[in-house]
Amino acid sequence: GCAFGCTFCASGTNGLIRNLRTDEIVSQVLLIKKDNYCQPISNIVIMGMGEPLDNYDNTIKAVRIFNSPDCLGLAARKITVSTCGLPKQIIRLAQEKIQVELSISLHAADDELRNKLMPINKKFPLAELLKTAREYTELTNRVITFEYVVIGEVNDAKEHARDLSKLLGGFKCKVNLIPYNPGGKTKFLRVNPKQLDAFGQVLEKNRINFTVRRSRGADIKGACGQLRSEKTENRR
Repeated sequence: GCAFGCTFCASGTNGLIRNLRTDEIVSQVLLIKKDNYCQPISNIVIMGMGEPLDNYDNTIKAVRIFNSPDCLGLAARKITVSTCGLPKQIIRLAQEKIQVELSISLHAADDELRNKLMPINKKFPLAELLKTAREYTELTNRVITFEYVVIGEVNDAKEHARDLSKLLGGFKCKVNLIPYNPGGKTKFLRVNPKQLDAFGQVLEKNRINFTVRRSRGADIKGACGQLRSEKTENRR
């Protein structure tokens, strides 16, 4: 589970039960490897049902194990750690001198909207988060990915794209646009494809490097954030 309560996140609606131990994090990957032994693991992303940097020690131990030749021997640059934006832990990660990829969940380019979507923003507002992100890039010379879940009629307008462009202009980063997947207790809407395309055009015009994540599994409620909420509801 997760303690940070992002309002659009189906995985976080039931709160935090406990953090995973290092062996539990590693076991997830090893079980996948065992079931797909003919296909090597090329990338690992630590994100989703919880905040990796709030479970810092176990997360870093797992990263070092994945990186070790005694385990997967996976290059650090093939491992991504995602965070909702915890400044002290982001700087601590930079000081580890492990060249992992860092992904920061942004989802809004102004404090008022981000406060509504992500309560953590009330403690660490955008100005502090962006200052920390710039310090991270200076320390590591790494490109940060900013995750932006595009929610219909919430943060999908051209003006939101312009605000995002202004916020990140000149920043060494890329943006990952993620169409919202409805599910669980959340009542948000999936973005219209034409609206998403218009959003991307604004970013492109302002020279913001971005990609659009391809959503898979929504037809069986197995897309990002849906499967756990479906299983949880069925147990009640």
